[in-house]
Amino acid sequence: MDNKMFNTLFLLARPAAGKSEIMRYLQSLPFQERVSRFHIGNVLHLDDFPMLWAWFEEDDLLDGMQKPRLHTDAQRYFKYPYLWDLLIRRIGLEYHKLQRDVDLHGSTVIIEFSRGKEHGGYRSAFQNIDPIMVENAGILYVNVSWEESLRKNRCRFNPDKPDSLLEHGIPDEKLKHMYYETDWHELTDRSPYYLEIQGKQVPYIVFENEDDLTNKLNQEFEERLQITLDTLWKLYSK
Repeated sequence: MDNKMFNTLFLLARPAAGKSEIMRYLQSLPFQERVSRFHIGNVLHLDDFPMLWAWFEEDDLLDGMQKPRLHTDAQRYFKYPYLWDLLIRRIGLEYHKLQRDVDLHGSTVIIEFSRGKEHGGYRSAFQNIDPIMVENAGILYVNVSWEESLRKNRCRFNPDKPDSLLEHGIPDEKLKHMYYETDWHELTDRSPYYLEIQGKQVPYIVFENEDDLTNKLNQEFEERLQITLDTLWKLYSK
């Protein structure tokens, strides 16, 4: 474990909660500032959204060929619930490729995804995480209500860039179906500091974002993020 920075950081939340904005902000900082203020090294980003979107695109192409869709139905709901767990395992595969191909010294791997209770929640995701991913890992959870997730999802959607990390959106009905309920608070009720994942005690912290500081990226945002990650670092470095 690097004594200055997180090796691996899971960035979790409801859709449109502010994860991508935090990612963009951290990536914009000079290395030394990012390490000294936020304990984040060179950012290596793993996100299951591009994987999921590729399935949508493939199925639409198959439609055009008059062939059966592989992953989703015509409304873009997954045909099989286990595909959500397959995405987690795909992230694990990409993580192993990083370890194989990249010198991770001085880097922080940030793993980003959302899970609703309807498709197994974080409980199912954590059961499918590769154990190597939780070695020296921490969790940053961005907390917003369902209503705030819905509002921000509507605001950010750009129909000309549905594949964009920062501008994609989900139709209201689908967002409610998949993400209205979350099991995050159920999983963290037992301990205010650690989650047991694959036999490891993984420290976590909550970044409160109901006031949408991630849309402002102002001094208050920076201070809250710094305090939040400092608190997580104290748990992590133990």
